[in-house]
Amino acid sequence: MQLVLEFLALPFVQDVLKILFILLLFAMPLGTFMTLMERKWSAAVQDRIGPNRANIGSYRGRGLLHIAADALKSIFKEDLIPKGADKFLYTIAPFFSFMSAVAVFAIIPIAGPIGDFKFQVTDVQPGLLFIFAITSLGVYGAVLAGASSNSKFALFGGTRASAQMISYEVFLGLSLMGLFMVYGSTQVSAIVEGQGEHWFGLIPKWGVFTQPLGFVVFFTALIAETKRAPFDAPEGESEIVAGYFVEYSGMRWSSFMLAEYIAIVGVAALITTLFFGGYQVPWLYHWESAPQWLVTLLQFGKFASFTFIFCWFQIQLRWTVPKFRFDQTMALGWKKLLPVALLNTVVTAIIIVALA
Repeated sequence: MQLVLEFLALPFVQDVLKILFILLLFAMPLGTFMTLMERKWSAAVQDRIGPNRANIGSYRGRGLLHIAADALKSIFKEDLIPKGADKFLYTIAPFFSFMSAVAVFAIIPIAGPIGDFKFQVTDVQPGLLFIFAITSLGVYGAVLAGASSNSKFALFGGTRASAQMISYEVFLGLSLMGLFMVYGSTQVSAIVEGQGEHWFGLIPKWGVFTQPLGFVVFFTALIAETKRAPFDAPEGESEIVAGYFVEYSGMRWSSFMLAEYIAIVGVAALITTLFFGGYQVPWLYHWESAPQWLVTLLQFGKFASFTFIFCWFQIQLRWTVPKFRFDQTMALGWKKLLPVALLNTVVTAIIIVALA
């Protein structure tokens, strides 16, 4: 037993356990559930019943079995490579999209630390820069898929995706500048700890209150990064069929789709972490005598509930807001979000200097 405890105390083993917990027990299951939730919510918006036909005997589980049915369908579906395609680039393109969606969870703390143990895979000092770098890697998956498929529709989709994602990276970075100035750190854990404080003992110092304009720009830019409606021009079905992954099938196609839904969870988790206090539960300091396990459970519950709310909000946007044309998407970024992001940075700097 002592050897087991010593083995579990090794930093490498703890990192592996964190990765398994955050990915296999939080991000992946929630991302997979989003596939069903989107279809169910779209049915509710359109006054339909939604998927409910998959069954085991007489049990249908209100559509839950469709998750397993989709997985089995993708596994046994024929996986084709188009004639004339670059096989190597065509094969690795889904990997870039999937890994960029998953890697962002490495720096997100899902609960407060217990002693020296942190519920965070890695707590790098330049955490905001890590977010900026990882979210930009997703463009490689779209570009490689479009360029290697030997299809003009896929190429057009990849070109649109690269232009859109690279452009919105600019606004994404500028929106985080104000957050860095307010909390004085680029470390994600330090930003979350800073949001645990209160004004007048009542109002939490969440990023959405200290940086409302930054929140609007950041949220809009992240939605554009996921290439979902209303920013789904790279996948415009009425114009370029399905965009950069039009030639994909089987598990490769499923990898792109799973990456998209995991990115939904990633966006929600980042919004919760940076602008809604992360795992910090407001007014929890009144419960100083509460046991540590209860505090940690409340913190994880708060983080998970806010993440789920923002996942739902993204799906609601998808089915209620009409899509933008590609020129409208780019104009929104460069003509609207860029001035707002610059104004927010300047005003934040002036206020901080004045208060100092």
